[in-house]
Amino acid sequence: MSESTPQPAMSPPGGAADVTHQVTIPDDVPMVALLGRRDEVLRAIEKGFDHVDVHVRGNVVTLTGPPGDVALAERLLDELSQVAASGQPLEADAVERAITILTAATTDRPAQVLTMNILSNRGRTIRPKTVGQKDYVEAIDRHTVVFGIGPAGTGKTYLAMAKAVQALQAKQVSRIVLTRPAVEAGESLGFLPGTLNDKIDPYLRPLYDALHDMLDPDSIPRLMAAGTIEVAPLAYMRGRTLNNAFIILDEAQNTSPEQMKMFLTRLGFESKVVVTGDVTQVDLPGGTQSGLRVVQEILTEIEDVKFCRLTSADVVRHRLVADIIDAYDRWDTTQRGADGRPHRSRREERPGRNQR
Repeated sequence: MSESTPQPAMSPPGGAADVTHQVTIPDDVPMVALLGRRDEVLRAIEKGFDHVDVHVRGNVVTLTGPPGDVALAERLLDELSQVAASGQPLEADAVERAITILTAATTDRPAQVLTMNILSNRGRTIRPKTVGQKDYVEAIDRHTVVFGIGPAGTGKTYLAMAKAVQALQAKQVSRIVLTRPAVEAGESLGFLPGTLNDKIDPYLRPLYDALHDMLDPDSIPRLMAAGTIEVAPLAYMRGRTLNNAFIILDEAQNTSPEQMKMFLTRLGFESKVVVTGDVTQVDLPGGTQSGLRVVQEILTEIEDVKFCRLTSADVVRHRLVADIIDAYDRWDTTQRGADGRPHRSRREERPGRNQR
């Protein structure tokens, strides 16, 4: 824990009284690790607290500014010190996420979230980066069936796959089954070149890419040949019972209610299911309900089934992705009528010649 020493207050002209606090970083926390490469973490702290002057000398950090901002900056330094002491490298984005956690209505602490490791491979560690992601990962540990629902970039599928690989390595399951519905998103499957497998492969490619991040690439063909890892379209799940498996259904918003029921009833003994999807990006033909939307009404009261809803606050891609998602949400809200249903254009309302 860092030590804080209050200093006499100052009174800037025309403003409320500022305070000056000194925070002593423990000797077991390397300042280079705390401040980041080329002081990138220090600059991120300064950026996050516009009204606080941050001065570092040795292992003493002096903070001067409004009392509330200085107190929050002290808490941030304490949390970042614990992360650095754990040996985890700090980067600028960790500062922004830590500030978000500190200012949110949650009992979680940044150090708890940012040091929660799931899987390490080739020097890279996969871990949750937001409170929502941490809750999602913990839900997968505690429940048999978990739904991860949220926009792109929130780590729904990536974290689920990391938990699947972790379970396989810990021998909690004997195989991993990854599946997706092969639904066209504006392109025609029939016009893609090659065999049926060649046509299906682009739909499953994101799952292969994630696997390569989590396992040695040379081991993946061997595991797939042995049936330890299976990546297949959703249609291939029909008629099966999957025991002792970690099963992930990705892009579940593109399942029909019947397909969703079919998939969920594949659950066998000693298995775990994670369903991920974004209900704002449904690519189903007009008039077809999304199974992911319907299932939220059907399974709400079922024990050992958990719905986790991630938001733009959990996006871990470029910062603009969260802004884009929020902008689309605002636009979608303005397009809805008084009954809460989206407005339809005249062209959509008027049936075509073949639809009459």
